[in-house]
Amino acid sequence: MGIVECAHNVKVLGSGLQTIVLAHGFGTDQSVWKHLVPHIVDDYRVILFDNMGAGTTNPDYFDFDRYATLEGYAFDVIAILTELQVQSCIYVGHSVSAMIGSIASISRPDLFTKLILVSGSPRYLNDVDYFGGFEQDDLDQLFEAMQSNFKAWCAGFAPLAVGGDMDSAAVQEFSRTLFNMRPDIALSVAKIIFMSDLRHLLPLVTVPCHIIQSMKDLAVPVVVSEYLHQNIGGKSIVEVMSTDGHLPQLSSPDVVIPVLLRHIHNDIVV
Repeated sequence: MGIVECAHNVKVLGSGLQTIVLAHGFGTDQSVWKHLVPHIVDDYRVILFDNMGAGTTNPDYFDFDRYATLEGYAFDVIAILTELQVQSCIYVGHSVSAMIGSIASISRPDLFTKLILVSGSPRYLNDVDYFGGFEQDDLDQLFEAMQSNFKAWCAGFAPLAVGGDMDSAAVQEFSRTLFNMRPDIALSVAKIIFMSDLRHLLPLVTVPCHIIQSMKDLAVPVVVSEYLHQNIGGKSIVEVMSTDGHLPQLSSPDVVIPVLLRHIHNDIVV
């Protein structure tokens, strides 16, 4: 196993002719895909990895300069695909990894046959003629809460993000992976994500995009999925699910897994 693979805890499962890459969002790790993997491992080669900074990675490897922008993570994705000699893949990216995959596809469109973007957003802050869902005061309070008492913030944020009661298995799972992050790294990553504006890059994305969104999502208003659809450079399709929460693959797998499988199997018809 190469250096990049070790650092990102890369797992390769199955041996199908087509490769699927599963990329997780902020506060989770590759385990967030546990409900999807059994449905694809018999037919595809499945690549799982952890983004640098996830609680399962070595915090000593986290380079605050490299990960001061999402490009650092996009370079990691390309490095993993290169090390594993992947010629082309179906990329499934959740939350920030939807945007990370989009950035990677601009540099190396040849590596991606399609992008499946789950709960992705190019900008979280509201702007003139753009509704991202947050005002600057909201984010300042979020960052302050993370900095003052990370454990308490995790306990409050997890049920809001998942969209369920504190006793649900999905909330407990997200609480666990969120709290596994080193607090200073979590704060740095959250700031990079929530303060990012990638709207100018969307027209450069030429790989076909399948945009999947929950009807109700604390982090990403449903109108953002339509914004992505209208502004991505290549072919795209949107599906809004009747799910609640930012991690529907964890909280509503019975709804989400069939949707993901359909988008994995079927290409966009124009």
